Amino acid sequence: MDIIHLLPDNVANQIAAGEVIQRPSSCLKELAENALDAKADKIQVIVQDAGRTLLQVIDNGVGMSETDVRMAFERHATSKISKASDLFSLRTMGFRGEALASICAIAQVEVSTRREQDQLGTRLEIDGSKVQEQELVQCPVGTNIKVKNLFYNVPVRRKFLKSDQTEFRNILNEFYRIALVYPKVAFVLVHNDELILELNAGTEKQRIEAIFGKSSRNSYTANFVEIGADTEIVSIRGFIGKPEFASKNHQQYFFVNGRYMRHPYFHKAVLNAYSGMLQQEANPSYFIYFEVNPDTIDVNIHPTKTEIKFADDQLVFQILLATVREALGKFNIAPSLDFDVSGKIEMPILNTTSIMPKPVCTRDVNYNPFKQSNNVSSSNWQTLYSNPDDYTEHTTLEDTKQAVIFEDEIWWNVPIQYVDKYICVASSIGLLIIDQHRAHQAILYHQYVKQILDERVISQQLLFPEIWELNPESMMIVMDALDELHSVGFDLSQFSKTSFSINGVPPNVEIANAKVVLQEILIHLQENAKLKEVWREQIAKQLALHTAIPYGRHLTDEEMQDIISRLFKLPTYMYTPDGKKIIHVLSDEEIGKNMFS
Repeated sequence: MDIIHLLPDNVANQIAAGEVIQRPSSCLKELAENALDAKADKIQVIVQDAGRTLLQVIDNGVGMSETDVRMAFERHATSKISKASDLFSLRTMGFRGEALASICAIAQVEVSTRREQDQLGTRLEIDGSKVQEQELVQCPVGTNIKVKNLFYNVPVRRKFLKSDQTEFRNILNEFYRIALVYPKVAFVLVHNDELILELNAGTEKQRIEAIFGKSSRNSYTANFVEIGADTEIVSIRGFIGKPEFASKNHQQYFFVNGRYMRHPYFHKAVLNAYSGMLQQEANPSYFIYFEVNPDTIDVNIHPTKTEIKFADDQLVFQILLATVREALGKFNIAPSLDFDVSGKIEMPILNTTSIMPKPVCTRDVNYNPFKQSNNVSSSNWQTLYSNPDDYTEHTTLEDTKQAVIFEDEIWWNVPIQYVDKYICVASSIGLLIIDQHRAHQAILYHQYVKQILDERVISQQLLFPEIWELNPESMMIVMDALDELHSVGFDLSQFSKTSFSINGVPPNVEIANAKVVLQEILIHLQENAKLKEVWREQIAKQLALHTAIPYGRHLTDEEMQDIISRLFKLPTYMYTPDGKKIIHVLSDEEIGKNMFS
């Protein structure tokens, strides 16, 4: 008996859907791109339950005829290509003719559409690739497509979807990628009947500000400089962040011919242009738009079309590198040679006619180094150390790198503060130099961790609550982390769909600095969005970092003694929670060798 046979169309479509539609955000991408190809200038996206229950896209584009709407859901049906060579000259978003067929194979789809020249539109219902109903209806010009119960007939795929927060975050990211490259199109995003984003048509800079500006204390785009280059190979434009604006919470976007793309090789070109200007672990934000001849790129090497192959990526790399470097130098951001002689030190000109005078030395002829000149007799030197109670006793701890051991019988001197930054104290093993900020940071970190574990909420209430504005993605992170933030003393309540009211803060946090501290905490939560088990640790770290005694603050003797006492009671006292050194020991040998040899 023969064992090879053709798959039914609905099964083939479900398999194809696994390539094209991986999650609700993939569905949004395909539907929104179709709306853009239909020349829509307003697109509404309505989502229920992070796209599981409903993902609806409404556009005011050209619409479809009764025949076209039926053909659009057939495999390999497209209006974009008619021969294989057309694949290499495309300027539209979708073209394979698989997306709609794949979507209707794994969901229940309802579409209403009308062209401007038609008096009536067409309504079509499809359930798992099977047409259930088609009729003429009254509807506005454009297309309204509803995708309901995604993966309802493929339970294995539905089971592997992440939480609603994660899936909606993916939808947001996809929404950003489309909205950023089409600023002249107005977009609306609604989730669970709540307006999340409403973006008016404008410029690219206005669109960037509208999406990311809410979570920034000042103007977000004020931290960017514009780039631009026109060559026969490629045209480049966009915005790059100033080096001092670089951080772990960066936004990095490449677009080519109106399409978002990932390109690690071009990302390396941008980083090379910033060489020597970025702090450790900081990355620049950028929004860079490429325009190239469609014949020189291949966008069909991956089903999601986010990986794009260039005919000469090395040449584009060099052009991009030069463009970013030029922009950084043009705005006096990149380091440059300075030949300005104003304020230079005046160097005297050698005068060969003048006679230099001989140096004159003075001496005290009556000085006798063997004559006893002090008031302390050498016979009673023991009285200098007759009262050991004048010194503070400390128990001993050790560090594996320094091998420092403090014995119970060692008496310490009174600590002193140096340049309002370091606490210096002498011991039997040498001079201990303690970073006051890092020492207090370690103390507070363990204090906050214990507070979280003991569930002891300590908060100072604000007389006038502060409003903390955020973008939708940041709102979801904070909503997920409310319990952790509350455990360390932050009292937050949702004020609007994109803001929180700060009603209380931890005792050590200055009220005027509350937003800054929360923003820094948020950055680290976003970096660990998939590791919620470390959120409390990250919150404790950042809170300790921002509430520790700052450099430049003068400490009393009592405060220094308190820091030393509390520091050496910690289980780990030589390094901060983020691995920075707290104590440096200068032994007697090092002091003698380096200073008096």
